[in-house]
Amino acid sequence: MLTSLRVPVKTALAIGFFGILAGVLPFLPLPIRFGGANPRQFLSAFSLHLPATESPAPIAAALAPAHIEKNKPFVPPPADLSIPPGSLDTFFAALRRTESKETGAITRILHYGDSPTTADSITADVRRLFQQRFGDAGHGFLLIAKPWAWYGHSGVTLDAKGWRIEAASQARAADGLHGLGGVSFRGETGAVSIVRLPDELHTRATVYYVAQPEGGAFSVSAGETVISETNTAAGAKYPAFAEFPLPARTRSIELRVTSGNVRLLGYRFDKDQPGVQYSSLGINGAQVQMIARFFETTQWAIALQHENPDLVVLNYGTNESIFPAYIDKQYPDELRTVIRRIRQALPRASLLVMSPMDRGVLEGGEIVTPPALQKLIEVQKTVAAETGCAFFNTFEAMGGLGTMGRWYRTQPRLVSADFMHPLPQGAAKVGALFEQALVQAYEGAEK
Repeated sequence: MLTSLRVPVKTALAIGFFGILAGVLPFLPLPIRFGGANPRQFLSAFSLHLPATESPAPIAAALAPAHIEKNKPFVPPPADLSIPPGSLDTFFAALRRTESKETGAITRILHYGDSPTTADSITADVRRLFQQRFGDAGHGFLLIAKPWAWYGHSGVTLDAKGWRIEAASQARAADGLHGLGGVSFRGETGAVSIVRLPDELHTRATVYYVAQPEGGAFSVSAGETVISETNTAAGAKYPAFAEFPLPARTRSIELRVTSGNVRLLGYRFDKDQPGVQYSSLGINGAQVQMIARFFETTQWAIALQHENPDLVVLNYGTNESIFPAYIDKQYPDELRTVIRRIRQALPRASLLVMSPMDRGVLEGGEIVTPPALQKLIEVQKTVAAETGCAFFNTFEAMGGLGTMGRWYRTQPRLVSADFMHPLPQGAAKVGALFEQALVQAYEGAEK
C-alpha cells in the first residue's frame, strides 16, 4: 500500500480533471472526436499503470523511463505496438546502421504469414515504405515456382514448369525439409524456373537447394550466358546454398535442371548497397502448427541462420481463428514452440508477433467478428509478453470489432467477399499502419 505520498496542488487538480474524463468519456457516443481520435483512444493516452510497490520513489522512476536522456523529448511507442525492454534492440540497431549508410549495412526482415502474404499483400506495402525511407537492399526471398495460382511478389514475374510442389501446409514433404519459405520443389531434367526482376540493380543471387545422394545438377543463366552450375549430389541429405554474382544490369534469370533429380527450396536476390531487405514468406493455409509440426527443426534453423535476419515477424492466426477449442488447448504451447525454435536458431534477432486482421462472418445478415478471433489475439499478446517478443495488434490498429464489415460496405471496397482477404487498398492501409508503428518506435528509441 502507498503511504505518505504528497501530491502538489496543480498535480492533484490535473489528476482530478482526468479522473472526471475517465468517468465520462466511456459513455460518450463513439462518433465524437478529439483531434481525429475517438474518446476512448484519447483517454488511453492518460492511463497510468503503476507498479505494485510500497515506496513512492520507484513510481517516479517508472513514469520517467531510465533510457531517456535528460531534456530529450519522450516519444511513446504506438498504442497498438507492445515492446518489452530490449525486444527490438537488434532491429533498431540495424536500422541505425542502414540509415547512416554504413558499407554493407543491410537490415533483413523475414515476415512469415498466411494467405494474404502469399500474394505479397501487405508485405509489399511494408517493403516499399521501408525501402523508400532506408534504401533498397534487394527483393529478398522468392519461391521457385507458384504453389498457388495467386502466389506472387510485387514487381517480380515468375514462370516455371516441370516441378512437383510440396507445401508444408498441404501436400507436405515427408521428411519436413521445406526450407526457409515452407515449400519444397522437385524437378527432373528439363524443369525450368524463370524470374524477371523489378529492376537492373540486383548484383547477387542465391539458390537454396537440398544436397542429397544421387542428386542431379542445375544451371542458372542470364540471357545466353550460364552464370552458375551446381551439382546437388552429396553423401547425405542437408540444406545447401549456391551463391553467385549477377552480370551488370541483369533483369531476368533462367534456372534449368540439366541432369537427374533436383530438389530446390527458393531464391534470394541481393543488392550491394545499404538498405532494407523485406522477405515475404506467405504460405497459403498456414498456421503456427504448420511450423511446429511439419518443419524439420534442424533444416529450418540452418535456413534461418543463413539469412541472419535482424527481425522475424510471425503473422499467423486467421486460419486458427474459427477453432475455439484449439485456441484454448494446443495453440498457446505451439506458439511458444515456434518462438523457442527461432530463439535457439537466432539468439540475437528481434522477434515480433503480429496479430491477424479482423475477420468477418455472417450472422443474421450482419458481418461480425468471430469471438474466437479476439481470444486468439489475447493469447498472442500474452505469449509475446511472456517470451519477450514485441507484439503488434493489427486487429485494433485497423479499427477493431466489425472492421471487415465496414471495409466491405465502403466504396471502394477494401476487403473481398470472404470478409477475410484485403483488396489492394485495404492491404496498403494495413501495411502502412504496421510500417508507421515500427518507424515511430524506432524514432522514439534511444539513439
